[in-house]
Amino acid sequence: MQQLFEFFSNHPFLGSAWLAFALLLLISIIKTMTSGSKSLTPLTATQMINKEGAQVVDLRSVADFNKGHIHGAINIPFTKLKDSTKDLEKNKQGPIIMVCATGMQSGSAAILLRKHGFQQVHKLKGGIQSWTGDNLPLAKG
Repeated sequence: MQQLFEFFSNHPFLGSAWLAFALLLLISIIKTMTSGSKSLTPLTATQMINKEGAQVVDLRSVADFNKGHIHGAINIPFTKLKDSTKDLEKNKQGPIIMVCATGMQSGSAAILLRKHGFQQVHKLKGGIQSWTGDNLPLAKG
């Protein structure tokens, strides 16, 4: 503990940067935990799609979506999601799985949908990269 105080007194800028980073990390963790969204592995997402009829929403661009997407997914680019929540109204009570390229945008998208009253919004952990990394099939076009 003594060394920590010595570090902060000798390096106030680095110490402040470290504290800011730790605080942002803590806020991010708390925000994720309270969002009510689950991070699904490709296996659990597949089970939810097959057993519960989950709707997959692909947040990538139209061009990326057309290169390959999860079978049955609908494409709503992340930038247009706020204006397209009406397109998902029929799935408001059922499970929805948000998918992006790497899993970074799907959390924000899930929070947005939950604010609009969607009950079961989840995100694919690792995005489409984790899906293809597990050698799961993609539909083209």
